Amino acid sequence: MLEKKTLFSVIYSFVEQLARRGITVLVTLVLAYFLTPDEYGLVAMMALFLTLGQTLMESGFRSALIRKETLTQVDTNTACFVSLAVAILAVTLLFFCAPVIADFYQKQELTLMIRVSSLSLIFNSLHVVQMAMLSREMQFKLILRANFPAVFISGVSAVLLAYMGFGVWALIAQILITAILTATFLWWQSKWRPSLSFSMVSLREIYSYGYKILLSSILDTFYKNFTVMVIAKVLTAGVAGLYFFADRVRELLVSQLINSIQTVTFPALSSIQNDITRLKNGYQRVMSIMTFLVFPVLITLCALANLIFEALLPPKWLPAVPYLQIMCLTSIAIPLASININIMKVKGRSDWFLYVELCKVLLGLTALFFTYEKGVIAILLGQLASQYIVYFPSVMFANRLVDYPLREQFSDFAPSLFIAMFTGIVVWCLQQYVTFSAWFELLLFGTVAIVMYIALAIVFRLKAAKQTLQMFKNAKVKNS
Repeated sequence: MLEKKTLFSVIYSFVEQLARRGITVLVTLVLAYFLTPDEYGLVAMMALFLTLGQTLMESGFRSALIRKETLTQVDTNTACFVSLAVAILAVTLLFFCAPVIADFYQKQELTLMIRVSSLSLIFNSLHVVQMAMLSREMQFKLILRANFPAVFISGVSAVLLAYMGFGVWALIAQILITAILTATFLWWQSKWRPSLSFSMVSLREIYSYGYKILLSSILDTFYKNFTVMVIAKVLTAGVAGLYFFADRVRELLVSQLINSIQTVTFPALSSIQNDITRLKNGYQRVMSIMTFLVFPVLITLCALANLIFEALLPPKWLPAVPYLQIMCLTSIAIPLASININIMKVKGRSDWFLYVELCKVLLGLTALFFTYEKGVIAILLGQLASQYIVYFPSVMFANRLVDYPLREQFSDFAPSLFIAMFTGIVVWCLQQYVTFSAWFELLLFGTVAIVMYIALAIVFRLKAAKQTLQMFKNAKVKNS
């Protein structure tokens, strides 16, 4: 059955993400001992421009290729050649704009850094179609075989370079090596190869869906990176580095889990996009399982953030603890909105997806306008408010498509949220009465949080817990 296949693929995607992100988290923690907040601040200054280039390069092609019911060689050729052409254009623009960006921040070293790191866009463009084809065919095992060695080798290389004193160039080398090796390994794993054919008709057909995804992605990229750009300009590179580092930790531990589920459910549920009943049932299961897994991670990370930084990082990073805590609370709304956005993409309503992104950006910029002079904490609280507000229009659009209203969504995620919140509060309170080493407290309270959350889920007989357990059983049977 499709649902079992989808859930099994979710597990494999989790394994793939956890393997990659586990290595990346470890590398990030090690690099934190060799690099300073100011050096991370330099990377943060480049982030907006490099990510915009990446977004333009992908141009929504991946989603369009996955969703397209009948895919031809001409379609994939067209997407491949256009992605490469846009990547070359983006690298050229960044090459000439690099001095302007450096003058804006008054950091002349950014010129060479941007020019070198932008080359990663060309290598990333070479595997857009491969990733789309493997995702479309639910071949996440092959994606794991390609991504894991690329991340491992680039991570080890970055640590060695940082240890040898190369500073921020260790991070740039990590970006480049990851791009080169990922492209190499994906071409090795994928059977698809381009041929010399191109069609403007195919391009228009793909872009009719993909350009709205592109615009939405540009807005999302701008929204996520504009804040750190403002912090770097208005405050200091060091503060921007602390913000960027906290956001990187949150992104590595949480957002990729959400993205992995989106990556899997989009191609799987696209195949039943015309069966509203099955589609709604599928998304209800995804909502229950995703929130059951993600909410405790977010809230426990928030509760244990101070211990994590004390145990694993040098003292220079401790000012980033409150940043990470607020980011975790803000991220609670992300998996909820992501489900509704996925529904819009599956049903082909990329225009509604664009409206939601516009709403998010307008709310976020409004919040930033009123908070940027009041410090980073005020900025983060403004982001929290805007992220929660934007969830409601996403529900409205999703309800029109599959009859999944706020009341039903709330009943699917509320039990997991309440139990996760109770667990987080208990763990946080216990820290106030126990004084041991940070390592011991982290191990102790981390274990308490896991045991308490699972025990409460069993006591209250959470439907999401049963569905998650069944998902792993199905995967075990499938894998045996």
